[in-house]
Amino acid sequence: MDERARHTLGTVAGLAALVPLCTLTEAAARALRTGNAAFAPALDGLGYLAAVAVLVTLLTAWPAAALACGVPLAATGTLFALDLDAAMGLAGTLPGAETGEPPGTLAGVTGLYALLGVLLVLSPLKRALPRPGRSARGSAR
Repeated sequence: MDERARHTLGTVAGLAALVPLCTLTEAAARALRTGNAAFAPALDGLGYLAAVAVLVTLLTAWPAAALACGVPLAATGTLFALDLDAAMGLAGTLPGAETGEPPGTLAGVTGLYALLGVLLVLSPLKRALPRPGRSARGSAR
């Protein structure tokens, strides 16, 4: 497979992973909030977060997928951090929006989208940076 096809396929995979990643992140945030309100352990929230961690780990193995998924998440997290009213208005227009709490609100307000997005965007840099003890061309000294 040529390089261009790999990048295209990675981009499609990253965009396809965006919906389940957002759904799992939102479910985790809601479960953790419910556990916190009940002063009880939120084991289902931890399970959702574990699933998010697995998905993020899989995406970081493919730089094009990590960027395609990470950039929208980081942008969403930034929007929630900088302009909560605009973010809430946008979330309220999404399919499945509820009057009390639009989708993505908890994950956005708590910073989960920003954290995941930044991790995914920065993950390709890890591969690009030279490792200690190796020259820039990757051969051992």
